[in-house]
Amino acid sequence: MTREPRDAPQFYLTAPSPCPYLPDRQERKVFTHLIGARAVGLNDQLTLSGFRRSQTIAYRPACERCRACVSIRVRVPEFHPSRNFRRVMDQNADLLGVVGRTEPTAEQYSLFRSYLDARHGEGGMADMTILDYSMMIEDSHVESRLVEYRAPDPQAPGETQLLGACLTDLLADGLSMVYSFYAPDQQRRSLGTYMILDHIERARRLGLPHVYLGYWVEGSRKMAYKARFLPQERLGMNGWEKVG
Repeated sequence: MTREPRDAPQFYLTAPSPCPYLPDRQERKVFTHLIGARAVGLNDQLTLSGFRRSQTIAYRPACERCRACVSIRVRVPEFHPSRNFRRVMDQNADLLGVVGRTEPTAEQYSLFRSYLDARHGEGGMADMTILDYSMMIEDSHVESRLVEYRAPDPQAPGETQLLGACLTDLLADGLSMVYSFYAPDQQRRSLGTYMILDHIERARRLGLPHVYLGYWVEGSRKMAYKARFLPQERLGMNGWEKVG
């Protein structure tokens, strides 16, 4: 009789709930726990299989009649920024990206709250308190960092202001952008795009071949931007396939 290892991950299935990306659809997720000594290696393996991390949970869509959510990752060695991307980089040349430990601050939460209120006021994260935010940042058994993007403060010479932040996992084959947020009143900067471009360059310097962007959903305006970062790979029935 075959026996599973005592520490083999156990997988669970959520009940159906409204899809946050496509109207009139239901979503289900399969998930497992990322805890203990096995968490780092398991996170690497599951990410390769299309899972995403949220605190100590790894999950992926398991919808019965829909396969719209597609895991994507940028092919770092082959990526060359377009003219538009270079313009975004120039617009943010004054930003300083600071990599730090996953330690939440009141300044981060204030920016996070402004971002949610402006961009996702009716989403599932809309009611997150500072304690919820702290758990999102701190509760991890894998190798994670928080990258802050700071600019000179025009109101306080010599000081900086926080304009964006990204919770990032360091994987064996790349960087995974778990969650990012930014100042909603800085539209000219295209901060969301800039943070992806910055992570691509960080992965390049680290010799890592991929930047994982989570799920792309065809037909969802919220996710359309992810398709612009080419070449990329999308996870399908035949494994990771190159696009662009």
